[in-house]
Amino acid sequence: MSNNSMASFSAFDAEMMARALRLAERGLYLARPNPRVGCVITQNDQVVGEGYHQVFGQAHAEVNALKQAGSKASGGTAYVTLEPCAHQGKTGPCATALINAGVNRVVCAMRDPNPKVDGGGFAMLQEAGISVDSGLMAQQAADLNPGFIKRMQQQRPLVRLKMAISADGRTAMASGESQWITGPDARQDVQRLRARHDAIITGRGTLVNDNPSLNVRLDEWAEPLTEQQLAHFKQPVRVLIDRQAKANLTQQFFKLTSPIWWVGDKDYLDRLPPHIERKKVVGNGADFFNNLLKQCAAHQFNEVLIEAGSKLAGQFIQAGLVDELVLYIAPKLMGANAMPLAALPFDAMEQSVSMQLTDCRQVGDDLKLTYQLSN
Repeated sequence: MSNNSMASFSAFDAEMMARALRLAERGLYLARPNPRVGCVITQNDQVVGEGYHQVFGQAHAEVNALKQAGSKASGGTAYVTLEPCAHQGKTGPCATALINAGVNRVVCAMRDPNPKVDGGGFAMLQEAGISVDSGLMAQQAADLNPGFIKRMQQQRPLVRLKMAISADGRTAMASGESQWITGPDARQDVQRLRARHDAIITGRGTLVNDNPSLNVRLDEWAEPLTEQQLAHFKQPVRVLIDRQAKANLTQQFFKLTSPIWWVGDKDYLDRLPPHIERKKVVGNGADFFNNLLKQCAAHQFNEVLIEAGSKLAGQFIQAGLVDELVLYIAPKLMGANAMPLAALPFDAMEQSVSMQLTDCRQVGDDLKLTYQLSN
């Protein structure tokens, strides 16, 4: 297998891989916890089949593309955004499907970090006499699956912190009141942000102050959802950090029957509804949060979203566990008595947290900024 530089690939190769990446993006909400993958099959520089991993547990991208290509796949080239799998999971190995279809060449963006694959798919293809080239648009492919890659390499999910703040950096009034800081367009955008995550983490203070549901409200999406999205969408697990089990089970958060992890180190002896699980997590400070994230990874959570107040947000940041910060900034001033973005007890500039701006866009009247944190 070659790991060619960009100069080794043709303009047509780049065009087809870009097409496969756009296909992979369509699996953003339904492929989890599997990676988002796209595939394009060509014959004589003509597209004869394409597909993506549409729904977890169903056919992978290569199989969908091969089904569309039919006999035209024989002797052709497959462009895949992630190394074809080489193991039997809920579906058969995609490397075997490509071999059986008779493709001559496979161009892949990146190697699969899953230990069950990790070069095994490439080896199977090469042993069958198929030419394999990898490394084309590798970073773009990795950007599609940051949480999957982190879970495979570090045994923890990608952690994304979402905060709504005023222009003067405030998240709530001194009383705890915070509804609503941002406008309807930003709140609608948050529904799509939530939908890509496997879990949403919050604290008891948020339940007391806001009484939220913290589910994905599909009826608030601007664009109409497909029948497939409505039929197969899986609500993120809602994770409540409440170490002493003091939450009031009559709150809105508990009334919805999508799964809840009620997390803490104190047992809850009363019987709970079937959708609520008292999840035992031990440790103090950063150890507690690390142990929680390890449990998330063990349950195949790729990406988790923190929606909480300044105290819990600050604790995750101080623990060095936040990978990405998404800020929705409203054009209003809330004053000096209001609560800050994160409760970080810093006294010196050297304690400050460095961030890199990766995206900036306007959402209605609000501004959405995405930062990568340097941990």
